[in-house]
Amino acid sequence: MGKNIIAQARGKGGPRYRAPSFRYAGEISYAHRHENSLNGKVVDLIHSSGHSSPLMEVAYENGETVLQVAPEGIRVGEALAAGVSVELKIGNVLPLRSIPEGASVYNIEGIPGDGGKFVRASGTFAKVKSHMQEGVQVILPSKKQKTFHPECRATIGVTSGGGRTEKPFVKAGRFFYAKRAKNKIYPVTSASKMNAVDHPFGNKRSLRKSKARPASRNAPPGRKVGMIAARRSGRKKK
Repeated sequence: MGKNIIAQARGKGGPRYRAPSFRYAGEISYAHRHENSLNGKVVDLIHSSGHSSPLMEVAYENGETVLQVAPEGIRVGEALAAGVSVELKIGNVLPLRSIPEGASVYNIEGIPGDGGKFVRASGTFAKVKSHMQEGVQVILPSKKQKTFHPECRATIGVTSGGGRTEKPFVKAGRFFYAKRAKNKIYPVTSASKMNAVDHPFGNKRSLRKSKARPASRNAPPGRKVGMIAARRSGRKKK
């Protein structure tokens, strides 16, 4: 009798494949939009197991308290602001149309008001390249250029925690718990090393390591692995 492959088991759900989001500090967001600028203060710096960068709790003068990604160089008690015409200071929040070209930004909104979706990993930043009629062009950390709506907000500065990847894990156990905190599977087993009952690529009847075959777009979930609806296969002819 066959077994569900890992992709099917994750899709079905269950405690094994569910992220422990109840341990997270909260959701990252910006304060609600106001016509005038909002002044606030950093109340606390927080570690969240679901985020690679430290978070900061910002209390604004209108009584709203939000969690934001902390930039490098921030401290508890520092005054911050959010608005269209606020100062270009590390930690301040402005719409992209108000940020000059060449400025470093992070936590960029994909849609105005969504709280920030882009450039949130530790030590990352993006550069505002140009202001165009159709939007604001930004160079992402991957060097890819993306055009955003001018009203999308972003934070000035560089995300904190930049040296996180320089410290080695040393032990497999530490890496396991780091992955587990964000619902990532570890260790990852190669499909060709599995038994035939566990994966379409797995068997013990051959020494061939690569058993990948093109799978149809309409293949059932248990067989839809490898080269899915490949346009071409085989070695390229010169």
